[in-house]
Amino acid sequence: MRDSSVPAIVLAAGEGRRLAPLTHRRPKPMVPVANRPLLEHVVSAIAEAGVDRIVLVVGHRQERIRTHFGDGDAWNVAIEYVEQPTRLGTAHAVAQAEGAVDGPFLVLNGDRIVDADLIRQVRERLLAEGGPVVSVTPSDRPSDYGVVTLDGDRVASIEEKPHAAASSSLINAGVYGFAPAIFDAIRETPQEAGELGIPTTLARAVETGSISAVRYRGTWLDVSHLWDLLYVTAATIEGGDGVDRTGVHESAVLAADIVLGDNARVGPNATIGGATALGDNVTVESNAVVANAVVLPDAVIESGAVVRDAVVGENAHVGANATIAGGPASVVVENEVHDDVEFGGVIGDTAHVGGGATVEPGTIVGDGVDIAGGASVRGRFETDAVVRRG
Repeated sequence: MRDSSVPAIVLAAGEGRRLAPLTHRRPKPMVPVANRPLLEHVVSAIAEAGVDRIVLVVGHRQERIRTHFGDGDAWNVAIEYVEQPTRLGTAHAVAQAEGAVDGPFLVLNGDRIVDADLIRQVRERLLAEGGPVVSVTPSDRPSDYGVVTLDGDRVASIEEKPHAAASSSLINAGVYGFAPAIFDAIRETPQEAGELGIPTTLARAVETGSISAVRYRGTWLDVSHLWDLLYVTAATIEGGDGVDRTGVHESAVLAADIVLGDNARVGPNATIGGATALGDNVTVESNAVVANAVVLPDAVIESGAVVRDAVVGENAHVGANATIAGGPASVVVENEVHDDVEFGGVIGDTAHVGGGATVEPGTIVGDGVDIAGGASVRGRFETDAVVRRG
């Protein structure tokens, strides 16, 4: 059997509610990282690993994925699609692709960036042992993920987001190798809280010691919250080779670790600080400062504006001398408070921040929100809200 004959099922149906408002108009795997969708980083790694066939499991806003990736020819892979019409967990998503595979296969999350080497290692272990294979990686926040304990190279336990203190610093890295027998195991697994997750399906195999573990210490980047997008973008930008200054005024100052999209324009005396991605057709006008930021296509940052530690959505507009100063904040996501997050905030798609307005750290401005000039805002503003000064 050729290595390339092992296909990869990629789970890309998720909505990504914790990334709202960025996921109102695009699925989570299509949120841009360094001007490329998260999912494109995954597809590229799979192709680099020598896998030549990918099955994308799609759902929420799936047309964005289908349009971008097509048949996969641009990545030298064959891509086909299956739909998960109702999101009922990762194992349920895998089950939707049963008709697309007839032998051993890989499974990856479409929203986590890993190195091609991990994919190769899992494939090699799968071909040698027949599966199931689980990848594990160390984390300083293991309880936020699936905590895994090992007995040699075998999985001794796997627990999804445990409430008690984690018993291991190893987490489930989200790259799996399976034989077709996994589909029967999925059918025999009872749902928990309306969902069917891969770790639940693997519970019986854990008891028999039959799950092989691949240890991994390479790139593992996860975008769970809006502020993660800033960190992952910074970690993904290569920099160092010089930035193409086409469309950039000669007096503008550019850091080395930035990425500029096609037709991005940077005006006189503007400063683009490090860890920043400006998307296609973005305009940054004179004397503006943009640093540690993700600015999506067609957005405009007017003269003298300051945008730090922030995400600015597609076709959004930040007015002259407006300020998103950045810095530490407390952010509430799905009734959970996250303290001391370095996050200036997010400006949703097509939102407008008026001239001279101030956006306090941690503020979430929804799609289409209109903030009047001179206003000072904090907190969360839902889609199409109108905010007036005073």
